[in-house]
This record gives sequence, C-alpha cells and structure tokens, in this order.
Amino acid sequence: MRLLIDANILLDVLQKREPHYKDSALIWKLCETEQAEGYVSALSFADLVYVMRKELNAEKVLDIQQKLALIFRFADLTAADLTRAVEMQWDDFEDAVQAATAERIHADHIITRNVRDFKQSRIVAFTPAEYLARI
Repeated sequence: MRLLIDANILLDVLQKREPHYKDSALIWKLCETEQAEGYVSALSFADLVYVMRKELNAEKVLDIQQKLALIFRFADLTAADLTRAVEMQWDDFEDAVQAATAERIHADHIITRNVRDFKQSRIVAFTPAEYLARI
C-alpha cells in the first residue's frame, strides 16, 4: 500500500501532539517496517520546518530530514503538481498540491487529520485511526 503522509501526521509524532500521537506513530511504524510504502511530499517537509521553526536550528532540521528519509520516501514537488493543483481550483492550494502529488506517485491513500480538506481528491484520504481500522 502506497501512502502519502500529510504534514500534520509528521508533526503529531515530532511534537508528540496529544491525542493524535499514538495513531500517527502507528502509521510511521507501518512505513518503518515496510508494511506500507510511506511518501512525504517535499512541500510537507518545508511546512513542518516552518511550523517547528522556533524549536529547530539547522542541525536539528538536518537530523529530522535524515531520520524521516530512513522511514519515508520524499516526493519531489514538480511543476506538473503545481499545474494540476491550479486546475483543481480548490480553496486550499496546499491541499490541492498534496492531492496532485498523491496522484502523480500513484498513492493508494492520503493519510491526514484533515480528511474534509481532501473530499474532492481522486485519492481517498483517511485519518490515521480510520486507516488503522481498515487494515
């Protein structure tokens, strides 16, 4: 199963956000143990560095990137993703970029806590809890 992991799932684990930490950590574990193929868009990594900017220095950013690369594959942000996202005409452009990236990498699902933001997506989105209940 190929999963595009949204930034909020990464942040749940990195910042130990309750009550979401446990289910998000289980998604990480599925990817780490190769029970699922986890992808993180380059945009998500940029987003999480921005959100965590007060907690990070350059060394910590490098450490997080290296650790994530052991568990997930990074999906580059392409001009085609941007074009597709513009064509989607969603209210939230960043979510459209995520959906376009998921399409391009042939993801089976998007894992996010903001499922409602992906209701127009061709790739079905699940929360971590919803996905875990399905497998």
